[in-house]
Amino acid sequence: MKHLVPFRSLLTNSPRWPSIWDDDDFSMLTNAFANNLDLFETDTEVVVKANVAGVTSDDIDVTFEKGVLWIQAQRTEKDEDKQNKYFSKSSWDYSYKVSVPGMLDQNREPEVELEDGVLTVKFHKSAMAEPKKLTVRRK
Repeated sequence: MKHLVPFRSLLTNSPRWPSIWDDDDFSMLTNAFANNLDLFETDTEVVVKANVAGVTSDDIDVTFEKGVLWIQAQRTEKDEDKQNKYFSKSSWDYSYKVSVPGMLDQNREPEVELEDGVLTVKFHKSAMAEPKKLTVRRK
């Protein structure tokens, strides 16, 4: 499968650019980043799962407005030992913005959970959106 990249011919013909612009390497890179957010639907819910590894629930901001879910998470840790002249800084930063499909129940609050570095947001579907079993009549 070919990926459309602006000015692709300029990028692949230039010796300055790494092999990341080759088809196989580029698809591997995009697939690695695409697995950080899952969006799926069950009969009664629309579920969004986002990777926020290394972040506590206090460092996560979840906003849902006009059908768009926005998840932001950020955490920074610093470790310093002046006697041994040691300094370390680690940071985690996540930002996801996704349009939530379907007819959602506006009267029920979405459920938000954090477990093992995965944030799960469950939206309840309205009764009108749930599948209905139809009966086939024979003539």
